[in-house]
Amino acid sequence: MKYEIGNRIRKYRKDSGLTQEQLAEKINVTKSRVSNWEQGINRPDTDIIGNICRALNVSPSDLLDVHLTDDELNAHEKKVIKAYRTKEDLQQAVDILLGIDEDTAE
Repeated sequence: MKYEIGNRIRKYRKDSGLTQEQLAEKINVTKSRVSNWEQGINRPDTDIIGNICRALNVSPSDLLDVHLTDDELNAHEKKVIKAYRTKEDLQQAVDILLGIDEDTAE
């Protein structure tokens, strides 16, 4: 199975004017890991997605190619949003993981 996120990582890395090595240094991984992602051999772990987004100055929605409108949310997604709203102590950690800037959150 070839992972599609690699094509987007490559695109945003090149748009940012970074080499694979420079991106690897920014997110504290090896160049071969970045290369493997871009080739679709494997994909980044969820705990590093936020670092990639920050390094490439791209939103998680764009990197993951997930663009939803409110009417596209399924029952589980609505449940997750509701739980997020009630767990103030976890919101900052979730925001960091998702690369959400508090100043632009609505």
